[in-house]
Amino acid sequence: MEPIGQPGVYRHGRDLYTRNADPGHRVYGEELLSESGQEYRRWDPFRSKLAAYLLKGARGPLLEGVRSVLYLGGSHGTTVSHLSDALPDARIFVLEKSPVSFAPLLALARRRSNLLPILADAGLPERYAADVGSVELLYQDIAQRGQAGIFAENASACLAPNGRALLMLKVRSISQSRSSRSVLAEARGELARAGLTAGDAIDLAPFSREHLAVPVQW
Repeated sequence: MEPIGQPGVYRHGRDLYTRNADPGHRVYGEELLSESGQEYRRWDPFRSKLAAYLLKGARGPLLEGVRSVLYLGGSHGTTVSHLSDALPDARIFVLEKSPVSFAPLLALARRRSNLLPILADAGLPERYAADVGSVELLYQDIAQRGQAGIFAENASACLAPNGRALLMLKVRSISQSRSSRSVLAEARGELARAGLTAGDAIDLAPFSREHLAVPVQW
């Protein structure tokens, strides 16, 4: 296993792995690999946009020193389980709107004490901001039209002044006809009006089509 420059994330051949915080257990049927007495979980980039982003050349130390995370759009917990592995000492608040998806997420959190699930709408941060407080990393992966606006509202409510943020922009959830470039430009403008700066976007193809990873900071 070779470190890739992000805490708790390793490369073995072409694949990414995280050290399993719950040895012997899989979360989504992923491969388990043992090396030097440690168990690692393969991080599938076709199932996780964050893994795709890291493989395609993430810019900057996204996870370095992070002790608190607000993850918007946790779904069943595929990606957050790997964040749980990589950041064992962090508090990871995981927001999910769907009760159907929240049930397996809650079950996952019972096995991983650093996951703190919240059943809520990401468009209403005033309902959970007091519980979350100030976080060092904001991550959003939701399929709604107003993605940039929701991201900006959550940054305003919860992102620390020197915090890092990553927006997974789902182009076709915003428009079925406009180009990715047009959707990205609109999102940049909305973020800028909120006092946020969007860095260079990374197209996540072939792992996720019509998805752009956009690093953001104040």
